[in-house]
Amino acid sequence: MASEKDATPAAKDPSTPATPRPQATIRYVDRPDVTETFADSISGLVFDGQTLRIEFAVTRLDEVKPGAAITGRRYPTCRLALPPATAIDLINRMQQIGAALGQAGVVRPATKPNS
Repeated sequence: MASEKDATPAAKDPSTPATPRPQATIRYVDRPDVTETFADSISGLVFDGQTLRIEFAVTRLDEVKPGAAITGRRYPTCRLALPPATAIDLINRMQQIGAALGQAGVVRPATKPNS
């Protein structure tokens, strides 16, 4: 006769290996109605240990008057908050784009100033 201890399900036995979860299949679904946001600068970039926050902005120049200094304003256009895994993915993809632009001769690597 089996004891109560023997009647416990195998899943609760720590020596039984856990069944691996199947990999999720995620399909990308385009949404043409999502608006595009233009930005000509990044006005803020902060990582607080949990979230990378990027604020994009656009610069609008005031009316130019002869002999006067050029003035303008910078307006935020988009605030993006990313969890660490997504921030790392963004960094990796930007490095790939940077490398491709470097190979194409569009950008040159930054040179370190002589100390």
